Amino acid sequence: MNIALIGYGKMGKAIEQIALKAGHSISCIVHSSDNLPLLAQSDVDVAIEFTQPESAFENLSFCINSNIPVISGTTGWIDRLQEIERLCKDKDGTFLYASNFSIGVNLFFELNNWLADKMAQLDFTPAMKEVHHTEKKDSPSGTAITLAEGIIASHPSIEGWINEESADSKKLGIVSERTPNVPGKHIVSYSSPLESIDITHTAHDRSVFAEGVVKVAEWIHQKKGVFTMSDFINDN
Repeated sequence: MNIALIGYGKMGKAIEQIALKAGHSISCIVHSSDNLPLLAQSDVDVAIEFTQPESAFENLSFCINSNIPVISGTTGWIDRLQEIERLCKDKDGTFLYASNFSIGVNLFFELNNWLADKMAQLDFTPAMKEVHHTEKKDSPSGTAITLAEGIIASHPSIEGWINEESADSKKLGIVSERTPNVPGKHIVSYSSPLESIDITHTAHDRSVFAEGVVKVAEWIHQKKGVFTMSDFINDN
């Protein structure tokens, strides 16, 4: 499989190592949006996009308009996600966005949704905490937002989230902490006057995300449509 990397930071380099080890080729590396035309000049089976929120929409639009299957892990831009999904459907393209490509995290999402559904019927108050490295620019993390959306969907009384501890029962509190050299940790807590339940996912190495991306690329590159990690998880 010929892979194009859009973005060549720490994640891009980690994906390159995993992909080469798995026997794939890196056919093109795009360092900035100015170099997007390189994609059209290369033999690309799938593009993997890990850049910055301000450039993600342009990068993904270019891929879809060029009939290049594309996977994105850039967070902080999803207010325009529906536009990209519509474009993909209009162009009969291939697109998958995920806030986190760790297989364990996506199983954690499934567990979170199940637990949120159960807890919505009981007298427990939810809260969240996420810890990442100091270089992470968005806060809360995209993974934390995905977890929060799963909780909110099951709790009619919770209207949204705030990025701090919450004293308002209608707002889910997400505490964000930035610590050097932490790949990622997410904790979902439920507490009542008599007991507490915590579920936690901890990433020990950044390569867990790169490994997940490559597995998804292998799965998606010959498919058509808009996909999620749930589609990938439940097809395996």
